[in-house]
Amino acid sequence: MTLHRLTLCLMAAAGLAAPGAARAQAFGLNEIGTCALARGFTGTGAPCRDASVLYWNPAGGTTLPGLSVYAGAAAVSLDGDFTADFTGREENADIPTEVPPHAFVNYARNRLALGVGVYVPYGLTSQWEDDFTGRFAAQRASLATIYVQPTVAYEVVPGRVSVGGGPVIGHSSVELRQALDLSTARTPAGITFGQLGIAPGTEFGRASLEGDAWGLGFHVGFHMRASENLQLGARYLTEVKFAYDDAEARFTQTPTNLVVNSNVQAPFLAGVPIDQLLAGQFTGSGALTQQQVSTEIDHPFQFAVGLGYTGLANTTLALDYELFGWNAFATLPVNFERAPDRSLIENYGNGWAIRTGVEYLLLGALAARAGFSFAKTPAPAATVTPLLPDQDRYNYSVGLGIPLGRFGVDLGYLIVDTKGRRGRIVERSSESQTAAQLNSGFYRLNANVFSASLKAQF
Repeated sequence: MTLHRLTLCLMAAAGLAAPGAARAQAFGLNEIGTCALARGFTGTGAPCRDASVLYWNPAGGTTLPGLSVYAGAAAVSLDGDFTADFTGREENADIPTEVPPHAFVNYARNRLALGVGVYVPYGLTSQWEDDFTGRFAAQRASLATIYVQPTVAYEVVPGRVSVGGGPVIGHSSVELRQALDLSTARTPAGITFGQLGIAPGTEFGRASLEGDAWGLGFHVGFHMRASENLQLGARYLTEVKFAYDDAEARFTQTPTNLVVNSNVQAPFLAGVPIDQLLAGQFTGSGALTQQQVSTEIDHPFQFAVGLGYTGLANTTLALDYELFGWNAFATLPVNFERAPDRSLIENYGNGWAIRTGVEYLLLGALAARAGFSFAKTPAPAATVTPLLPDQDRYNYSVGLGIPLGRFGVDLGYLIVDTKGRRGRIVERSSESQTAAQLNSGFYRLNANVFSASLKAQF
């Protein structure tokens, strides 16, 4: 049972998310380019005039003049907590500020554009206090996935229609730390310590896991200037599979200083120190010694359509709709080197987001931006956990674009609001288990994101 818990956490850490991903759906990130962030993550139909267009619409490279360079980062500060139903105890997340970067270069000439982008489309950091009740599901989980995207775009109809795309080469790394619950571990008699009277939530060890993987996909886009004031666009980023074949699991024992009480099921164990009974699992060929774990995690597809309208003086209005293929997370298989294979029940559906943005040019050059977006959670009610207390997100953003000759500075601020959601801190071992049976408290999440980027055009 102990290894089963590690299996669940490995898959959840690699394939799901936690408070660290509160600004997008599940473990997706949208903080790719400060201009787009400030405009409510719109950029498919009305691309920003910078090289981050390689992500928001790969066909948009032809809309930029000459050589364009764009680089920056977003500082993401999150706050989350869990309140238990019966005790009323509020436990706070302990999430460090994360700073996902982005960098893009694009060169356009004679209807052809070539570019390359480096960005972080998926990632998370989830961390709770050391004594968090749900630490047996996860105390810390970290996922970082970086995509490198070479891109070619071509203006099929001069001044009107462009297409573009290229491969994405992804690298993903995962880290997990969790506590091990003594009540679920088995004794030499074959029964669990819980059957000997050990209360759930008694820690007897810690598990840590680290692994990485490479994946390959592609990203394509279409952009059209339908009229003088109306632009249309679409893009499709494929699902990318990551096979974590050589992840390593390590274990350390936590002293309990307990002894087995007299029990009719195992009277010969009465009075034996529990730490002594467990020590063998952490040494030699024991079940809780260093070993390899493997799984395959699919990073979901993204499909977006958008439009932009410039019929008002000095104003750009944008509207995007995006669909995410989160239904890849139905069940996730994991293989242990010395333990039975397991699978995690998630039953995700596809998620979607609707986004609106506005940009207004002051004095003909200084850009004032604002946006709002709503992201619908793909997580069912029975899959709201310490690793992923996922919920609907309401995103509000503002920003400025400051011109400095051939250079410029973009600044943006985003606040993520949620209404909170009921969730669980225990495993789901069967699809017959419902949210009403499993959920035992209420999760809250919010985030503040500060983004800054430098751009240059030659």
